[in-house]
Amino acid sequence: MFSARDVAQVRFAVSPMWQVGASVRLLASGAVDPLHGRWLEQVRPRVAAAGLDKGWLAELFPPTGYAPDFLNPAPTGPAPTLTEELSAVVAAPADRVRKDLDHLGHHQGGIGPRLRSLHADPRTQLPRIAKEIETYWELALAPYWARIRTVLEADVLHRARRVSHYGAGHVLDELHPRLSWNDDVLRLIRWPRSLSRESAGAGLLLVPSAFKGPGLSTRVAPPDPPQLAYRARGTGTLWVRRTVTSSAATIAVLGRARTLLLTELETPATTTELAQRTGMSRAGVSQNLTALRDAGFVTAHRAGRSVLYARTSVAESVLAAG
Repeated sequence: MFSARDVAQVRFAVSPMWQVGASVRLLASGAVDPLHGRWLEQVRPRVAAAGLDKGWLAELFPPTGYAPDFLNPAPTGPAPTLTEELSAVVAAPADRVRKDLDHLGHHQGGIGPRLRSLHADPRTQLPRIAKEIETYWELALAPYWARIRTVLEADVLHRARRVSHYGAGHVLDELHPRLSWNDDVLRLIRWPRSLSRESAGAGLLLVPSAFKGPGLSTRVAPPDPPQLAYRARGTGTLWVRRTVTSSAATIAVLGRARTLLLTELETPATTTELAQRTGMSRAGVSQNLTALRDAGFVTAHRAGRSVLYARTSVAESVLAAG
C-alpha cells in the first residue's frame, strides 16, 4: 500500500551503475542481441583483451538472477555521476556486503575464492572492485555515454510529462506489463521477490536502463527507497546508424577536415582507424582531434594501448543543426 507520502516521493534517476550491471550481464550472456549487436561487436573484444570477462564484474553480475544490491546504491539526485555512485559502493557497510554475497551464494550454489575474499574483508576489496568498474566504464560505456544518456533522459522526460498530465499512479500502471497500480497498491505480477511497503524505504525510485532486457529489476534495501529498473523507451534506436551530410555552414565554422572527422565518429574510433577511413595522415588526424577535444566536440578514452575518440552531445547537436 502506497501512502500519499510515498506517491509524493516517486522519482526518476539516470544511474550509471544500473547501466554497468545490465551491460555486463548482456556481454556475459554470449547472446547475439539484435538490439545491441553493433555495441557488442565493438565492446566484447575490448573487454576480453582487458581480462574483464574473468574479473570481479563477471562474478558479481552473473548473466541471470540476483546481483548484489550494494552495487546499486540509491541515487541521491536525478543524475549522479559514476564517481559519486562508486563512492557509495566503496562506502557500503560490511554487513550489507556480506548479506548480499550470502544471498548471491544461495542463488549461485556458492561463491568462489575472489568473492570469499570480499566477504572476509570488504574494506580492502571494495576499492579494487571500484577500480575495475572504472576500467570497464572507460572501455565499454564512456565512449557511447552521450548517446546512451540522451535516450535515458528522453525516457525520463516523457514519463515526467505523463505524470504531470495523468498522475504518478497512471504512469506506474503503464510502465510495464508486469506492473499494476490500483487502489494505491503497486503490484508486481508473478514476482519472485517481495516488495512490501513495511520492509522497504519510503517512496519509489524508477531507473531507466539502456541495456536491460524486457523484464524488470528491483532493489529493496531499507532505509533506501525501493528501486525499479526497466528498459528505457527508445532503446531500439540507440545504435541505428545516423547518416550525417556535412553542410556548408558547418564546414565554414569547423573546417572540412574537422567536420569530416566528426562525421566519421558516428561510432568511436582510434586515430589510426580515422586516418585509414579519411585518407588523412595520422599526424593530421591527431592535431584536429586535439582541437576538437579542447573545444568539447570529442572525448578521448583509453582502451589498452589505444585511445578511442567519441563525439559528444555538443557535436551531435552541431551536426544535426547543420
